[in-house]
Amino acid sequence: MQLHRNAKLGLAGRHALVCAIEDGLSLKEAAASFSVSPATAHRWWHRWREAGAEARRTLSCLRDRPSRPHRSPRQLAPELEEAICACRRQTGWGPRLVAGATGFHHSTVWKVLRRFGLSRPVRAKREPANSYEWPCPGDLLHMDVSEYVRFKRPGHRVTGDRRSQDHTPDGVDYVHAIVDDHSRLAYAEILGDARAETATGFLGRALAFYAQHGIVVRRLMTDNAWAYTKGRAFRELLVRHGIRHLRTKPYRPRTNGKVERFHQTMAREWAYGLVYRSHRERARALPHWLDHYNRGRPHSSLGDQPPISRVHNVCR
Repeated sequence: MQLHRNAKLGLAGRHALVCAIEDGLSLKEAAASFSVSPATAHRWWHRWREAGAEARRTLSCLRDRPSRPHRSPRQLAPELEEAICACRRQTGWGPRLVAGATGFHHSTVWKVLRRFGLSRPVRAKREPANSYEWPCPGDLLHMDVSEYVRFKRPGHRVTGDRRSQDHTPDGVDYVHAIVDDHSRLAYAEILGDARAETATGFLGRALAFYAQHGIVVRRLMTDNAWAYTKGRAFRELLVRHGIRHLRTKPYRPRTNGKVERFHQTMAREWAYGLVYRSHRERARALPHWLDHYNRGRPHSSLGDQPPISRVHNVCR
């Protein structure tokens, strides 16, 4: 039950008050006993007397009543309110633009939209979670690239001083990453670009990494970047190893969500989680963090076990 913020008595206290008056206490005596004013005791007692048997049984007569008046002579007519709401639905404008289009004052439009629940635009319904996991390591690998700007010294994010920041561009580090769908075992390298030849070389080294762990790759999922879809060497490498190439739907990064989530973790814990003196120092730290991710860091989707724990239990 919602009570007024300044209410002295709750529902049980009000019921005890009227019961005390029924037992013979006067209004002033009951008010003094419950530390309320005689007017408060009078209000609850008369509501109790005028209520029916059902209202007394459910104590609905002792609940707070809305403060909205029964009549509002100055309120807009229903057809005028509907014109404001229709303008809002058709255009999606805010109260000020709707006020200019309909000729009403801004505050009036705001009250009407709030009354009809149109103050904020209707949020699109979120799609239900569509999580999946292939049964064995190597059944599916997720591949993607992320970019990190190079720097020669710590920036304002670390020092807090924007005046001393060097804005001279120094290039971009391209972090190519692959994550196994079942075990989450990850492999990543920092390379100079994201062209097809570079992606092909990285994929070859990643396949060798997974082969060292006894994982035979059967499928690879990527987005629709040119390096993955048009690169001849990339396609020939997949054919040579008998790997089926799966592509995500356009503008649907959640399809490749495991590697996207890996990039978030890598950015938070490796790229921005420590203070580096330069991008070279950051690059030297990647292999150590990657080894920690694969062998020591607990993974929530694996029962707080590291990815390597699933590699030793390969099916077949």
